[in-house]
Amino acid sequence: MFLPNFKLTEPRETLIFGMLMNAMAVLKQFLLLLLGALLLAGCKPKKKPILSGEDPVEVSDFIEFFQPLSLSYQVGDTILDKKEKDSLLISYKIFTEFVPDSVLRKVFGKGIKPKIYAIGKAAVPKAETYLLVKTVTPAKKVLFILAFDKKEQYLASIPVLVPDQKKATTQSVTIDRKYTITKTVQRKNPDASISEGKDVYVLNADARNFMLIMTEALEDKVTELINPIDTLPRKNKYSADYSSGKMNLVSVRDGRKSDRITFFIHIEKNNGECTGELKGEARWISSNLAEYRQDGDPCVMQFKFTSNSVSLKEEGCGSRRGLNCSFDGSFARKKYVKPIQSNNKQAASKKSDKK
Repeated sequence: MFLPNFKLTEPRETLIFGMLMNAMAVLKQFLLLLLGALLLAGCKPKKKPILSGEDPVEVSDFIEFFQPLSLSYQVGDTILDKKEKDSLLISYKIFTEFVPDSVLRKVFGKGIKPKIYAIGKAAVPKAETYLLVKTVTPAKKVLFILAFDKKEQYLASIPVLVPDQKKATTQSVTIDRKYTITKTVQRKNPDASISEGKDVYVLNADARNFMLIMTEALEDKVTELINPIDTLPRKNKYSADYSSGKMNLVSVRDGRKSDRITFFIHIEKNNGECTGELKGEARWISSNLAEYRQDGDPCVMQFKFTSNSVSLKEEGCGSRRGLNCSFDGSFARKKYVKPIQSNNKQAASKKSDKK
């Protein structure tokens, strides 16, 4: 059989190398196209979750639903009358998946399901996130601040705007850049002057609550509350007066021994409808924790101190107060103003010093 005599114009190795280079070029183009497609897919904006229904959502979607706020942020009670967009609505079912239903029940009552709107959020880098929530029923409107930890677990809540139905007063709340929450009430007096009261709170993440650290009573007149232990020594660093409003007092003085404190507690809550008093001696059980416990007395009271407040936790003290309130709560430390001695007392003191 006759076969034509073909002559290769290039060596075999050159042809193979060329074929490999072409294949690699085609593969490179394919990979570039694939990478471009993936980048385009990743650049698509994340769809905002819808929380107004009952379909389950993740807690991250719940928190992401709130728009960021610029701090310092201040809002007045007029926000409660503002009509909110339906796009901000959160269903009661979804809300109570991440927030205990007791938060709303304490304010609105059992079985009442208010409309819930997401107002905004403020996040501490690598720490807590604060959510502002507006809740509305025909009878009541309240603004809450909720706190979630860095693992997106619920910590605490506080109602910061609760209208008092008084035409002469207005309310506002501020979250500053240190995440301090200030509730302010202003009252226009008959003489056109303005009176102002403030309560300042910070989040105590360990205790899972918002702690009152300062208070300025709206009323400027002197209270008639009499402190029966006011004249006792106050050398201990926690011996001071602590208050939450003009008629709620926790007075602490030095005890008979170094391991004790003397105390007097007076509370008036629910517009004076529920009152209580307790006076006695408590023992230190740690550097900042004291406890009142007496044989035969079912009442046990714990005092937990910080540099600017004291928190009370009671057990079995119902006989010392009304049925519809408790001693539990945080009380801000009051600044001590040393009484001015009269001239006669000063002279007697100097004469005694000379002797």
